[in-house]
Amino acid sequence: MRLPSPKEYIPATPAGRSFAVTSLINAIGTGLYLAGSAVFFVRSVGLTTSQVGFGLALSGVVGFLTTVPIGALADRLGAKPTLVGLQLWRAGGFVALAFAQGMVSFTVISCCLAAAEAATQPMTQAVASATTEGTDRTRTMAIVRTVRNVGFSLGALLAAPLLAADRVWTYRGIVLGTAAAFVLSAAMLSRVRTATAATVQKKVNPLAALRDFRDWRYLLLTALNGVLNLHTTILAVGLSLWAIQATDVPAAFLPVLILINTVMSIVLQVPVSRMVERERGAERALRMGGFALTLCCLALALSAAPSSALTAAAVLLAACVLLTFGEMWQAVGGWELSYDFAPEDRKGVYLSVFSLGNTGQRIVGPALITSVVIAAGPAGWIGLAVLFGLAALLVRPVTRTLSAARLPVEKEVAP
Repeated sequence: MRLPSPKEYIPATPAGRSFAVTSLINAIGTGLYLAGSAVFFVRSVGLTTSQVGFGLALSGVVGFLTTVPIGALADRLGAKPTLVGLQLWRAGGFVALAFAQGMVSFTVISCCLAAAEAATQPMTQAVASATTEGTDRTRTMAIVRTVRNVGFSLGALLAAPLLAADRVWTYRGIVLGTAAAFVLSAAMLSRVRTATAATVQKKVNPLAALRDFRDWRYLLLTALNGVLNLHTTILAVGLSLWAIQATDVPAAFLPVLILINTVMSIVLQVPVSRMVERERGAERALRMGGFALTLCCLALALSAAPSSALTAAAVLLAACVLLTFGEMWQAVGGWELSYDFAPEDRKGVYLSVFSLGNTGQRIVGPALITSVVIAAGPAGWIGLAVLFGLAALLVRPVTRTLSAARLPVEKEVAP
């Protein structure tokens, strides 16, 4: 896999380039918030850790339940106007959150924000796809993902001096800065001219669209992708907890693993996206992602074997590299397959349904990784490896079934 030239990190169309800039601004705001949110919740809002956990868990359920109705609304209004509205919705929510006091206001605002947050990802994919055409669609999404990783890091750096000041007004400044980033992102997004006109349904009942969704094949693909998306929770929670509990590596080594993941994602996501340019490349990418995650879990199980801290660190490093490749392959495969198998006039609903796999694993994943996998020791990681391996093996039959179901429809609409 050769590294791309600098030009390959730039979207092909003016609209794609503009959208990448809006994504960078959005990610800076998100990174700013993520870096300071935990301290803000405790010292400004006045919550206990258990109250924070309850509020975020409840908001996750709200986000899961509202994603598809908002996607159906996007099929009626268009993906770009919907995403602009979601960004402004998020901005208003963060302004309110900055002045929240106590459990009730925090939970209500978090639930309102979660509805917008959960719907933002599929709308981002739909708009990014509309800024370009053909196989460049997935490359553009890869560029957006790369830009977002850079933005998260920049946002975290901006949060550092505000956190160091350790004042309530600086904590509120972090949240208000996030809101300002979303307003700027929405303003720039409203000026982006998409290269392809989205097909808009004029008569769509969002709740009816959810009730009438009958594409069980697409739901199977969504479930497989959701399982593979557990890499998010492994990176955020599982890797560090396992390293501390099961190995003798020093705590100072853990940020190195996160840094390696971040750098690899920034440098290699665009080259990895080239895979979808080949025939059945997206299917192959999703399968390879599953197999890489299988090997990652086996490496994590092996890291607990009696050994020196240096050996354990080397095994954890290998697991981190495998995890990162699994993450990148899963991302490009999921982007391409979810878009290709979504009907043109129902992109909003289908992409929103597909995003439920990731939303679901965010709800279930932390408990699964901590209370089941890590609690079971190496056997838990071996069990998760089996789950990833089965998901990878099922990708081909599920995508072939989807392709076969789409062929009669394509023949009917062919001139």
